[in-house]
Amino acid sequence: MRIKSVALTGAAALAFVVPGQVVLAQAVAKAAPASRPAPVSALVKAVDIPYQTFTLKNGLRVVVHTDRKAPVVAVSVWYDVGSKHEPKGKTGFAHLFEHLMFNGSENAPGDFFAPLKSVGATDYNGTTYFDRTNYFETVPTAALDRALFLESDRMGYLLGAVTQGVLDEQRGVVQNEKRQGDNQPYGLTQYKVLSGLFPEGHPYAHSTIGSMADLDQASLETVKDWFREHYGPNNAVLVLAGDIDVATAKPLVEKYFGEIKPGPKSVLPTVAIPTLPAPVNEEMKDRVAAVMISRNWAVPGLNDPESAPLVVAGSILGGLASSRLDNILVKQEKLAVQVSASDRPFAQVGMFNMMAIVRPGVDPALVNKRMGEILADFLKNGPTADEVQRAVTRFVSGRVQGLESVGGFGGKAVALAEGALYSNDPGKYKKQLEAIAAQTPATVKAAADKWLSRPAYTLTVVPGARDAYEEAKVPPRADVPAAPDQPAKGTRGALPDVGQVKPLSFPAVQRSRLANGIELIYAQRTAVPVTQIATSFDAGIAADVPGKLGTQRMVQSMLDEGTTHRNTIAIAEEQERLGASIGSSATNDRTVVGLDVPSINLAPALDLYADILRNPAFPDPELARVKAQTLSSIKQELTSPQGLAGRVLPPLVYGPTSPYAKAQGAGDPAAVAAMTRDQLIAFQQAWLRPDKAKIFVTSDRPLAEVKAALDRVFGDWKGTGAAGVKSFAAGQPSAPKIVLVNRPDSPQSMILAGAPTSLKGTDDLLVQNTANDALGGSFLSRINTDIRENKHWSYGVRGGFQTSEFAAPYVISAPVQADKTGPSIDALRTDVTEFLNTKPMDQVEFDRAITGAIRSLSGNFETSGAVLQAMQTNDLFRRPDNYYATITQRYQAMTLPELNKSIGAALNPKSFVWVVVGDAKAVKPQLDTLGLPVEVIEPSAIVATAPAAQ
Repeated sequence: MRIKSVALTGAAALAFVVPGQVVLAQAVAKAAPASRPAPVSALVKAVDIPYQTFTLKNGLRVVVHTDRKAPVVAVSVWYDVGSKHEPKGKTGFAHLFEHLMFNGSENAPGDFFAPLKSVGATDYNGTTYFDRTNYFETVPTAALDRALFLESDRMGYLLGAVTQGVLDEQRGVVQNEKRQGDNQPYGLTQYKVLSGLFPEGHPYAHSTIGSMADLDQASLETVKDWFREHYGPNNAVLVLAGDIDVATAKPLVEKYFGEIKPGPKSVLPTVAIPTLPAPVNEEMKDRVAAVMISRNWAVPGLNDPESAPLVVAGSILGGLASSRLDNILVKQEKLAVQVSASDRPFAQVGMFNMMAIVRPGVDPALVNKRMGEILADFLKNGPTADEVQRAVTRFVSGRVQGLESVGGFGGKAVALAEGALYSNDPGKYKKQLEAIAAQTPATVKAAADKWLSRPAYTLTVVPGARDAYEEAKVPPRADVPAAPDQPAKGTRGALPDVGQVKPLSFPAVQRSRLANGIELIYAQRTAVPVTQIATSFDAGIAADVPGKLGTQRMVQSMLDEGTTHRNTIAIAEEQERLGASIGSSATNDRTVVGLDVPSINLAPALDLYADILRNPAFPDPELARVKAQTLSSIKQELTSPQGLAGRVLPPLVYGPTSPYAKAQGAGDPAAVAAMTRDQLIAFQQAWLRPDKAKIFVTSDRPLAEVKAALDRVFGDWKGTGAAGVKSFAAGQPSAPKIVLVNRPDSPQSMILAGAPTSLKGTDDLLVQNTANDALGGSFLSRINTDIRENKHWSYGVRGGFQTSEFAAPYVISAPVQADKTGPSIDALRTDVTEFLNTKPMDQVEFDRAITGAIRSLSGNFETSGAVLQAMQTNDLFRRPDNYYATITQRYQAMTLPELNKSIGAALNPKSFVWVVVGDAKAVKPQLDTLGLPVEVIEPSAIVATAPAAQ
């Protein structure tokens, strides 16, 4: 089942940073009639990412795509090495090297993020998976030379900078990344599924993160050998997408990459698709709130023709909001609170999964039996034509929206690189869309019957204490011979200069009003044929009902569970036919109901959207089901480190009487269990009403057309009864102390700290936030550099002002290894105190923050979603619509003394209250040495034990 509502606020938010456009064919230039969605074939034919390719003499393959909508270029380097290439004893090496390659090279020593940040790079990161390792950044066009120098230097001139100290540092960071993942509910399931599905020694049988033992045993020379074997230019694909053309790209790539010598050619592992001789059923215990049943099969990879029908089968079985599993197990029979099914096609093999979270009080054996029966019926009778059409439309429309960005985790550079690396065809994305669109009930049935009728590996995770697992028992790493810790001197000269970066061109924001007075805030964006709408209500978590916390969240969850004209299944199916997505979210101050839809289907999508907003029925049968799901979600929150910390901190940092202290996850279980339809109607009529609404829109369609379409469905909407009123009396934050939430056997402790300030969102916080770039707001910040990079006690630490309309406390999030919990708090207190007093922001940090902020503006607002969010934020904090048109001048006028004074006046380092979620037996002795009162509580004390689902 999809998750329809998300609350992002305060501590919870932090715990949790033209040619080339997608071209529209003439066939889809006119909107479809309101009664008929556009055919999916028209959407597929309209998508195009033109590209050109060339190959250097050393084997580096280069793909270039031109997109002039913004003065930025996405640089994406994909290496043909992932965890499937790792032999026994070297698991985790590919991922470890991903980290090592961010720690500087011979001609660019130091952290790789520093020169990227200074040029205004956005969407920069690296990832590793079974089939590849990739690095990517989007940079201003004027900084392309520097980006290519950096990428080429770590490709051809890395090893001289990899010292024993660097290896030990990043080994520690990776191990804390592993601990952080393992520490989550269901966090160990991936290891069981992989080893259960694939035989020992199979390239896909081990996780990408690897084992602690293998990471510990990695010597400096062994690691360097790994690099020599896999990271040559002839094992890589470079994609340049954006404000670039092949005539410009070719000499630049030749200049920076041409002299790098090729290495051994990567050998594609032999990969069989294993079939289990008989069904395998295993059980494991974990700190979870509900039983999870996971059925798994090994299936063909993405280059196999049967991959496309299996993707569609997964969507129909458990991916769509109207999927078979959702409709039957969740909505009709009420046996499960969450379900899913999907096919994940990797390069050489795929993994098909069906999953159900069992409703409390239901026999897991019954759920497992019904999962088998639903699958058997699907294999016997196949899907309907309507199911296939809905699944295909949802897949294609999602892909279209994802191609607005040139880079990042899922933009056009990714689409081209995946095809080039996995299929030797940068245009593979188009063939995949065509293959998906060509599916029929017969093709889907045939592929599903062939592959899913085979024996499955089934893992059942039940609540209970975790069994000791091998990763927790690895002995200390053996000593390795000391290596000279002096990196080799570079030979390529200084980093290339950055040219004149073009200023941000933020789209003009226009305002209008509908016939009933609702304000419309609009910006035109023509990069993709999509309309995004956010109807923002002056409600949010602060409007939640005292004594009945969770009412606001429940109203969100129930909006699309039935109207006076459509039931829940009809709503889901209609969204899927239109390729539309309707969902809700909440911040402290606003409740937002959004619509994303291909513009060709805007008219019929607005009919559905307006029905959901204006005519929610809150039907009792669906309310009973959603209440049970919410109670299960609350139980799950109480097993999660982030969930526990996110519940405890808000009342402490805002004060228990503040409306913002209502940020209590999914709500109070007793209140949720007792919630009635009348209560939801009362909240909806008081808060989700036209006189509390503003509609924000980005669209390729002109304002007049969008306004007319909105007026048609909302122009006569009137409120009923009295409007809700929020009260913001001053709260009383907690005195400094440590609250320790006991979570036994946790390999990590989750630290969440908050300090109240006198600031609020309607203040101008640009100066304070810019100063915080050096303290906690970036990867290169003081606290992250200290705790992650220098001490390698954490995978990542962040701090920042959590800005709401009437409050802005400073919040730090730091998951750390358990044995360093006390020392981490001590180090964080020292870092913050020194920054505010004896070691303030220095000139290097100031220059990096200012220059990076200015140069990153165009990249930050490349997508319609980013523009839409900025419009809402500006309105909430009462900023002018031209806020971003003048922000460069404001950055340029800032001074170092001004920044240090502003953050020093805002933040008191002695006012922090600390929430720690960890093993009290192991952690409390560390905390007792810090000079603060320590209060130990159990998760059950945070909220009353959730009642059984009804």
